[in-house]
Amino acid sequence: MPMACSSPDYFLPHIARMEGYVPGEQPRQRQLVKLNTNENPYPPSPLVLERLRAACGQQLRRYPDSQSVGVRSRLADLFQIPPEQILVGNGSDELLNVALRCFAGAGDRVVVPDPTYPYYEKLIQLQDAVQVRVAFPEDFSMPPDLPVAGARVTVIANPNSPSGTLLATESLARLAAETEGVLIIDEAYVDFAAGGAVHLAKDSANVVVCRTMSKSFSLAGMRIGFCFGPPALIAGMGKVKEHYNLSMLSQVAAEAALDDIANMRANADRIRRTRTDLTA
Repeated sequence: MPMACSSPDYFLPHIARMEGYVPGEQPRQRQLVKLNTNENPYPPSPLVLERLRAACGQQLRRYPDSQSVGVRSRLADLFQIPPEQILVGNGSDELLNVALRCFAGAGDRVVVPDPTYPYYEKLIQLQDAVQVRVAFPEDFSMPPDLPVAGARVTVIANPNSPSGTLLATESLARLAAETEGVLIIDEAYVDFAAGGAVHLAKDSANVVVCRTMSKSFSLAGMRIGFCFGPPALIAGMGKVKEHYNLSMLSQVAAEAALDDIANMRANADRIRRTRTDLTA
């Protein structure tokens, strides 16, 4: 159980009140079947491993590309969206953190459906913002209480974690049009579902869509995330991110994974088929 700060006078009051997030345990015993953090059971693309081996040399003494240009250009080609509408981060958690730092401050209302990914609560607490939970209906469709008036940010995981349910893109588009603040759509698991909301990030003024390479790309250990949004929001978030936020090796891995997108899609399809078999 995490401990509260024992010397609160040194900390901002809202930090002293917090308890740290507890990540999923990483047991070392090989006999365990590890399911607690939803890691991909299949290895990453062989091209990733090949390029990582080749990169472990003189390049390690240099700082990485602060703008992750190679990764962003590949994402731009894949999703047909301009590079200036893409930001790359040290996992999608960093990008969610950056977004909350940009768009919410002390006392601001940040809306999340309930239940959902618990890490959102910690990110909201870091900003001394106010978390507003809106309950999903029994079928996990769009909560009827959305949008919430006056909310600076609304965060929706789609597919949702932990329910695995998927909201229709049309309902997300309506929410984006009706909400007063920024709508963040966390698509960590979208490659195991259908659709996606990248087009909303491309065409709307207030939508940021976050994705990760931890799940479908089998790269959880490399910490690679990316997000899409209107140029003004992405440029603003770019001012807040760490300047060398993605290591050189992570960029090499991301570029290779995107160069072999067929490998990711094949593994995601295998997982979908296994899910169907298990739930039949």
